[in-house]
Amino acid sequence: MDAAIIKYNAGNVFSVECALRRIGAEAIVTDDPEVITRAPRVIFPGVGEASSAMAHLREHHLDSVIKSLQCPVLGICIGMQLLCKHSQEGDTDCIGIFDLPVLRFDNSDTPELKIPQMGWNTISVTPGSFVPAECDKRFAYFVHSYYVPLNMHTSAVTDYIIPYSAALQKDNFYATQFHPEKSGDTGETILKKFMEL
Repeated sequence: MDAAIIKYNAGNVFSVECALRRIGAEAIVTDDPEVITRAPRVIFPGVGEASSAMAHLREHHLDSVIKSLQCPVLGICIGMQLLCKHSQEGDTDCIGIFDLPVLRFDNSDTPELKIPQMGWNTISVTPGSFVPAECDKRFAYFVHSYYVPLNMHTSAVTDYIIPYSAALQKDNFYATQFHPEKSGDTGETILKKFMEL
């Protein structure tokens, strides 16, 4: 097993497994804390709503398991948002790896930009990022209504309504707001890099 993919109350988990299989990685989808803790890498993906996802994680004690992990961890989309401190979505206290808020887009000054952001957008890679430099200015696939502001942990930037964090990293925790499993060659490059950590 190259990685454990956390199974919880959020969609899109199995598409990540398929993406890893395409790059030759063996992953197991599980909600077993022992399997997750023993894994060499952990991926925390998802599409869903913050408050119900966090309630499920707490009910199954997966929030504390995630906080305790020492291996490389990759949060994807809502997985990235749940690694932050608090989300405006459902006024939800999250896991808190990143001491950051998750805010809802405000398009009152730009009504032509619809919420959720849905589709392809370019990413700008910051120096020292886990996102390979070759991905700079390439397109990735986004679907979300909430975002993480730019901060000291930002490792890639994109712009929709305002510039915001397309990726984060801190210690052994990494995260992308976009979906690498749906982002073609760019996403595969990022997943391959993560699997080498």
